Amino acid sequence: MKYISTRGQSPALTFSEILLGGLAPDGGLYLPEQYPQFSDADLHAMRRMNYRQLAFAVLSRLVDDSDIPHTDLQAIIDKTYSAEVYQYVRAGQSAEDITPTLKLEEDLYLLSLSNGPTLAFKDMAMQLLGNLFEYVLRKTGQTTNILGATSGDTGSAAEYAMRGKQGVRVFMLSPYQKMSRFQTAQMFSLQDDNIFNIAVKGVFDDAQDMVKAVSNDHAFKAQYKIGAVNSINWGRIAAQIVYYFKGYLAVTTDNRQKVSFTVPSGNFGNVCAGHIARMMGLPIDRLIVATNENDVLDEFFNTGLYAPRGSANTYHTSSPSMDISKASNFERFVYDLVGRDGGRVRSLWTAVDHGGKFDLKASGDFDKVTDFGFVSGHSNHANRMQMIRAAKAQYGVTIDTHTADGLKVALEHRQPGVPMLVLETALPAKFEDAIIEALGEAPERPASLAGLEDLPQTSTVMDVDVDAIKAFIVANT
Repeated sequence: MKYISTRGQSPALTFSEILLGGLAPDGGLYLPEQYPQFSDADLHAMRRMNYRQLAFAVLSRLVDDSDIPHTDLQAIIDKTYSAEVYQYVRAGQSAEDITPTLKLEEDLYLLSLSNGPTLAFKDMAMQLLGNLFEYVLRKTGQTTNILGATSGDTGSAAEYAMRGKQGVRVFMLSPYQKMSRFQTAQMFSLQDDNIFNIAVKGVFDDAQDMVKAVSNDHAFKAQYKIGAVNSINWGRIAAQIVYYFKGYLAVTTDNRQKVSFTVPSGNFGNVCAGHIARMMGLPIDRLIVATNENDVLDEFFNTGLYAPRGSANTYHTSSPSMDISKASNFERFVYDLVGRDGGRVRSLWTAVDHGGKFDLKASGDFDKVTDFGFVSGHSNHANRMQMIRAAKAQYGVTIDTHTADGLKVALEHRQPGVPMLVLETALPAKFEDAIIEALGEAPERPASLAGLEDLPQTSTVMDVDVDAIKAFIVANT
């Protein structure tokens, strides 16, 4: 299994060769040369598997034994997906299940993905990535400086996965004063020597652009061994594919049944994993993209126009992890949409990378979107407050603001006889102020995280300045 760039001008490499780097040298994103296929017989065998076995069944198709021996891969998976790591489950659910499925009503389910150490779905991939990084670095005798950007959950998930890891430093950019109090405290209260938090005076897209600019400076990237943990990293996407298989198998009894998934979306990484699962043969009917007020993706899936917005038009909302107007992983889907034409993708993203846009309706490519199962919808603050109240009243479950966006859009796109799974984004404790507004009471939080916001916090405030972040990395390496 080799990996190629969406922009077609980088050499094909193995999984371990692309693991640390993030962007390809030509600025594109890595994807498999071809997607492995899972047959009906494969799915039948998977029905007997627990999460660790299922993860190996999927990931061993994406990682050659000659690259990472499969005995080592299995050991890394076993270390990652344990009940001790994924312990924050709802009453009545088993931590050993890792991603329990909660039935809300007939053919409507919540796929619980937020049982890890930072209470967000990002832990599902980041914990694996941390263990893979440590394995590859130890094996090769290398070190790495991870540079990432977060709108709220990726940062804490990365830092908790990488803290104390030998040979790893983490430099995490976040939008200054635009995360929830809980998210901010989770990150800034960490005092590990290898963790550096930088608050950027801008929005997430500004921070993400800084990361991409550093990654595209190939000399600096090589000299200071810059790695990536954002969802531009293929390892993140690969790990997320697994829980689509898990969710499907949990709500079906035979492999002729199709299901749909609704995914709260900002950077398009989570739903991109669903797209790839579908391309690998998982019987997915629809992939429903749910956005908040930052609805660039919803605009595309309804019109064919992809028009990322600048900082001034990227709104700060009560589902802040989706406050994104440039969806990095969208390039992976468009690559498949335009027939894996790297030259075409280069042309489209030349416009995007210079502040422009593109329209796939005129070219006819947009007509093929339905062939890939994609539809979309959007939500706003009033919608999510109403949805949080409705979920509590009707189903007896408290959901966070992002999951509320997803549930609202899922209800608009349900089809009779097709099970619908809404992917949970985070536990409501991460967004306490919004839950109090909606329900008049604070959400339950794990006892181990009581008083988190009162802990001492450390961060460096920085302007949107690529040279400044480079200088900071140099000074702390």
